[in-house]
Amino acid sequence: MARQRLSLLQIWNMCFGFFGIQIGFGLQNANTSRIFQTLGVDVGHLAILWIAAPATGLLVQPIIGHFSDRTWGRMGRRRPYFFWGAVITSLALLIMPNAPTLWVAAATLWVMDASINITMEPFRAFVGDNLPDEQRATGYAMQSFFIGLGAVLASALPWILTNAFHVANTAPAGHVPDAVRIAFYTGGAGLLLSVMWTVFTTKEYSPDQLRAFETSERRAAGFGPHEEPEPSVNAYIAIGVGGVLLGLALAFLVWTARLEKELYVLAVLLLGFGAAGVAGARFKRIGQTDNGFSEVLADIFRMPRTMRQLAVVQFFSWFGLFAMWIYTTPAVAAVHFHAADPTSKAYNEGADWVGVLFAIYNGVAALAAIIIPLLVKAVGRKAAHALCLGLGALGLLSFLVVRQPGLLWIGEIGVGFAWSSILSTPYAMLAGALPAGKMGVYMGIFNFFIVIPQLLAATVLGLLLKTFFGGQAIFALVLGAVAFAIAGAAVFAVRDTAQPA
Repeated sequence: MARQRLSLLQIWNMCFGFFGIQIGFGLQNANTSRIFQTLGVDVGHLAILWIAAPATGLLVQPIIGHFSDRTWGRMGRRRPYFFWGAVITSLALLIMPNAPTLWVAAATLWVMDASINITMEPFRAFVGDNLPDEQRATGYAMQSFFIGLGAVLASALPWILTNAFHVANTAPAGHVPDAVRIAFYTGGAGLLLSVMWTVFTTKEYSPDQLRAFETSERRAAGFGPHEEPEPSVNAYIAIGVGGVLLGLALAFLVWTARLEKELYVLAVLLLGFGAAGVAGARFKRIGQTDNGFSEVLADIFRMPRTMRQLAVVQFFSWFGLFAMWIYTTPAVAAVHFHAADPTSKAYNEGADWVGVLFAIYNGVAALAAIIIPLLVKAVGRKAAHALCLGLGALGLLSFLVVRQPGLLWIGEIGVGFAWSSILSTPYAMLAGALPAGKMGVYMGIFNFFIVIPQLLAATVLGLLLKTFFGGQAIFALVLGAVAFAIAGAAVFAVRDTAQPA
């Protein structure tokens, strides 16, 4: 038994929902800092306001993956999560630009990020479920194409509304400009319609069929069954005690050295991870492991080697991306438009131009999704991904060197190739290393290494900029370039198991 090859139109329908997801994600990334500053947040405190959303993602992603692995009904396995996640995200997009206070905006960002994860994470497993191994690279490239296309529209929407339809891009202090509000309304409608297209045009295999496919495909490729050694009580205890001690040590250091209070968030997360390890040890000792918490915790211990190696690559790749998303608007406004006041005309012109730049790199990413599979055939997946990350590092460094705003688009070409490859190549390498029955939960766990660097960027970047770079946001982009370079080097340590042994 084997999965059927799908036509290009079927793959198109299966991935089209990502177009809408990225509209929501792109609007969030390009405009959230702008909304926060409009509501009175100092640039040095921007990062901390992004913390609640990724902290929730650490919990939501593996839980959604775990339950989607075990869901089967009239709507299928993954599609119920697409449906409800899209509905909630669309509502959050309507609320975000109308938030009357900072804390309403921060809470809406939290809901929006959580609901995007509910929709997005099963989409990654969806490709692994429905496509044979030889078509997975095409499927993830198609997702990258729609991600790029959706983000182009999302990033450019405020600029288009201002310049083509003469919608106001400035507003009184404390109010979000009309161009941003209408962009969010348009994005919410686009997200809902595109995700519903995928929900109602695509079918899924049953869990029994997927298990049969996995057995047949691994036998044909020369692999045995997936080996999943059970973690011991001592392993749980080591993780638990280590997490608690590190959390307490960090909290003590922050308190005694009077470091930024944002670092307490990292201490709490370490304590929470340690507490989870202790709880896992207790469940293991008394034999109560047949529950979702114990199963997900055990799956973290049993990550395939390829997944652990790719985690390092993902960590540094996404640290660079979050540095870019959080700080590009204040960096470009300050350095290239010489403005720091979010109510000024110059600042808002800079913010609109950042939207255009983000649209450019996402447009490049859509085109790169066609080029990268050809590059993979020529030099292999690892070398292709490393090359794209290197181009991204050069692109971010260009913001420090290029001082003409009209030339900043040149660096976005490299960023676009990096973004496209980050969204596709690691997942193509990962899918062949995962058991079919745990595709969803492992895709959720893999996204820890997207969320953790986001939390680190949100808690540490502000401190680094204040301590070493005089609070200048432009140097966050330099740190992002360094992170891309480290990720590119780490790719060569990955064991790609998708090919026959």
